[in-house]
Amino acid sequence: MSNPSDLPSPSQAQVLIAITDFATIFHGLDGETAYASMEINGHQETWPVRSKGFRDWLVRRFFELQKKPPATQALTDALASIEARARFGHGSRDVSIRVAGTTDAIYLDLANPKWEVVEVTGDGWRVTGDPPVTFRRAKGMAPLPHPVPGGSLSELRSFLNLGTEADWILLAAWLVAAVRPTGPYPVLVLHGEQGSAKSTAARVVRALLDPNLAPLRAQPRDERDVMIAAKNAWALSFDNLSHLPTWLSDALARLATGGGYATRELYSDTEEVIIDVQRPVILNGIEEIVSRADLLDRALILELPTIDEDRRQPEKDFWSAFETARPRLLGALLDAVSTALQGHREVALERLPRLADFAVWATAAEPAFGCVPGDFMAAYTGNRKAATALALEACPIVPPLRDLLMGAGLWSGTATELLTTLNATTVEETRRLKAWPKSPNAVAGILRRLAPSLRGMEGLEVSFDRGGHAGTRRIVLTLKEAER
Repeated sequence: MSNPSDLPSPSQAQVLIAITDFATIFHGLDGETAYASMEINGHQETWPVRSKGFRDWLVRRFFELQKKPPATQALTDALASIEARARFGHGSRDVSIRVAGTTDAIYLDLANPKWEVVEVTGDGWRVTGDPPVTFRRAKGMAPLPHPVPGGSLSELRSFLNLGTEADWILLAAWLVAAVRPTGPYPVLVLHGEQGSAKSTAARVVRALLDPNLAPLRAQPRDERDVMIAAKNAWALSFDNLSHLPTWLSDALARLATGGGYATRELYSDTEEVIIDVQRPVILNGIEEIVSRADLLDRALILELPTIDEDRRQPEKDFWSAFETARPRLLGALLDAVSTALQGHREVALERLPRLADFAVWATAAEPAFGCVPGDFMAAYTGNRKAATALALEACPIVPPLRDLLMGAGLWSGTATELLTTLNATTVEETRRLKAWPKSPNAVAGILRRLAPSLRGMEGLEVSFDRGGHAGTRRIVLTLKEAER
């Protein structure tokens, strides 16, 4: 029988792997990302196995046992093994960032050193260190203050330069909806001249919901950047935009209502990384940056007035006052979320708009905005009509389309024939515009996107059929008699 002292000592990698007996390892619902949840200083923390947070914990525990750091290769081998065990040998969990939910409650991660969370139900809210949901932390996340009860959401108005009562109702509704764990979320668009405090408003809203070390971002370079940012933050805010390229407008529309993004994994020829998220988004710019109908249909557009010189105040004083009020404002926002949770199942709207879930949720929260029943839908309907008008105004083919139908009220033909007709009846200056369609496919695409707006504002019905020669797809345009 061999002497136990003759048995080989465990390798450093084996010791590192054994340390995970003091943690719970699992994989996310994506089936790909491995996580570890462990107790640190009396509270639970959850980190991806490949993150610096877990790596530091593992190295520290190893040093406490061995009185020396592990070798680089041993650490690499151990992490690979732990990741494999988490992905194939253990269960899965839904891992969230900043906001999560169950059937009857919403949870907001305060992202503080104690890993505390606010639990919101229809009966109110409380701070807890032991929620039934799992959060992770991403680089750049900043903590929220401990919320204080008894505040009023109306106090937020003193920190925002809003032009109308309807704008206040819509911004408050956006904030309350942004604390829902699932969308769809309307895109908050802030317009205004230089000096209208657009960026300040975006910072204030972000600080109340999802503070970050870089609260405002420049225009992203590509869709990959947008989706990676969305994966690592709850709310996104893009600052000082001059225009939205088509790809970015489409990406933000998908982000608001949900849609996956797939790209090749780095250092791999065939593996894909899939990101499927919904996020609240804030945009601001001097010009009317949103012009495509699909994003306009998902947007709340607020026009901020210019601030008079006698109303301006030093940045230091403004942010000091806001930080003092922020705990009360957060408590008031949580009160509004609780109000929505309590009443949203009882809401029955006469007509459901495009973002129906948002409309129902905001209507349920109306008492917290300081308005009477119906005020939200009135503000939202007016904003949607303005957005529809903006979409039509931004499209150069709308006036010649209307002129084409003013006589008989009916036109039928292929996309090629329609483009030829429009080109023949439109001045060259208009045809040179970037937004003017250059191909039949472009004409058809514009009509599909604008069909709801044309129907609602212009009384112009757009339909497509296969009634042409040899099954050629034909476009049928009909103008209501009352509009002629």
